[in-house]
Amino acid sequence: MAGRIPHHFIDELLSRVDIVDLVNQRVPLKRAGKEYQACCPFHDEKTPSFTVSPEKQFYHCFGCGAHGSAISFLMDYDNLGFIEAIEELATSTGLEVPREGGLPQGPDLRPLFQLMERTASYYRHQLRDHPQGQTAIDYLKQRGLTGEIAATFGIGFAPPGWDNLLQHTGQQSETLRQLRETGMITEGEGKHYDRFRNRIMFPIRDRRGRTIGFGGRILEDSAATDKAPKAAGPKYLNSPETPLFHKGRELYGLFEASQALRKIDSLLVVEGYMDVVALAQFGIRNVVATLGTATTKEHLELIFRICPEVIFCFDGDRAGRDAAWKALQTSLPVMREGREVRFLFLPDGEDPDTLVRKEGVEQFSDRAKAAMPLSRFLFDQLSSQIDMQSIDGRARLAQLAKPLLEQLPAGLFRQMMFQELEGLVGIKPGQLDSSTPQNQQGKPGSTSRKKYQQQRLTPLRSAIALLLDTPTLAQLAADTDDDWQQWQAPGVPLLRQLLELIRAQPTLNKAAIIERWRDQEAFAALDKLATYRFDLPGMDKEAEFRDAISRLNQQYRKQSAKTPHKLNPSELSEEERRALRQRFPGQR
Repeated sequence: MAGRIPHHFIDELLSRVDIVDLVNQRVPLKRAGKEYQACCPFHDEKTPSFTVSPEKQFYHCFGCGAHGSAISFLMDYDNLGFIEAIEELATSTGLEVPREGGLPQGPDLRPLFQLMERTASYYRHQLRDHPQGQTAIDYLKQRGLTGEIAATFGIGFAPPGWDNLLQHTGQQSETLRQLRETGMITEGEGKHYDRFRNRIMFPIRDRRGRTIGFGGRILEDSAATDKAPKAAGPKYLNSPETPLFHKGRELYGLFEASQALRKIDSLLVVEGYMDVVALAQFGIRNVVATLGTATTKEHLELIFRICPEVIFCFDGDRAGRDAAWKALQTSLPVMREGREVRFLFLPDGEDPDTLVRKEGVEQFSDRAKAAMPLSRFLFDQLSSQIDMQSIDGRARLAQLAKPLLEQLPAGLFRQMMFQELEGLVGIKPGQLDSSTPQNQQGKPGSTSRKKYQQQRLTPLRSAIALLLDTPTLAQLAADTDDDWQQWQAPGVPLLRQLLELIRAQPTLNKAAIIERWRDQEAFAALDKLATYRFDLPGMDKEAEFRDAISRLNQQYRKQSAKTPHKLNPSELSEEERRALRQRFPGQR
């Protein structure tokens, strides 16, 4: 979409998001007085110095200096851009991100989303109204699905025929362009025809519930004619990569799971659409599926933004174990404290759909709860390849495991994994992990941070920092001399703007105020001042603010005392000359 995101929307977004809940989903917090604490996720430490303030909606690490709003946390922790962080928060609160005139921020994809919604509606109606839709309905009933669960997932039917969707949408040039761009039609020998034909259609929705693509399951028992050709191709066919759909970033069923469950503690990752829908039919709603691709790092980051645990469900055969090993390798770089990855291997010949029907929901759920932890799967898989009774075998285990464990981010989980490996190998702790507290980064891609230190501020910076920390102090400015406001020194206009903003919107908290300046030159200065603490023992913030304004006035008057000798009175307005005569009676 083009245009800037309005400030009032960011204000509303931050007022709806509780930063404590947001951070706690990724970093387990513990209450410490009025705030919450944890070991910092951005650097390695043993004593918690990372705090989150529900009042200020702000986080700050007094060890490394990391700090910011909910937006900043998503940008730093999830490696998101500013727009992506806004959209992530908007999705979690059910808000639509508006745009206003200004610099472009990407293509306007709204027409493509609208086309996909019309297409999804068309397929749903074809399931009910098309003469051959009954074949699809019979198949769904045979799989044990009710009309209610089919409606929940928006299941539809693409009729046999070359151009049913084309005829429905019309073939104007702009419509054809949009159909090509969304992958809904293909071209051959100069002609356009529907990509999906004679298939049960599963709309793929993003986290906001917008249709971004489709998966189609072939119906193989239809007679083929020239007018209604039999669907060809794979059993399951997905939309291609489009501006809306990137299979390495999306998970089928995630939107439906978030709609069904108020809180998601874990997500079960299965292999196909029907597994997701069939388990939902039995009331198991925390289920998603990858879309014709292996699990990616982006999939895992998406899951861990929602819940702390992922359970991969695979067949118990060789192919299933190989797929599980790939998933394990993908998981290692994103494993941090508070995150869990487990592996559920199904009995031979079973898939989630058949197993839940055979065993029942309770026993299937017990299987999921008892799924194998990543640590056990990793060491069991490697140990099975070698002779653990020999020194040579144990040395081989260290050789195989060490490169894998080195992919883990620095922190407690990594330390414990190396300790487990050292115990299996039979050597002293600390011999295999080459990382040290000096070079541990705490998070891949993050830069090392200098030890946070608080220095004494100038009066101007002190006033700004105090206003950021406690916006209600703005009320005191009306009771103090405001001579400083006439000063044109650097930073003074920023203090004036802060006071004007807080007086106009007294409910803004620290996080929302700072975000107002994110795209402006002053953001860096404000962001730095936001780290200063004013909750130290014996500190009176009101007295500190009055003192800062008083000292600012003194600085201005001292500077102004030199000004009359340098000004040509003829260059001053009458109002300025009057003000100078009142301030300096001895000057003419």
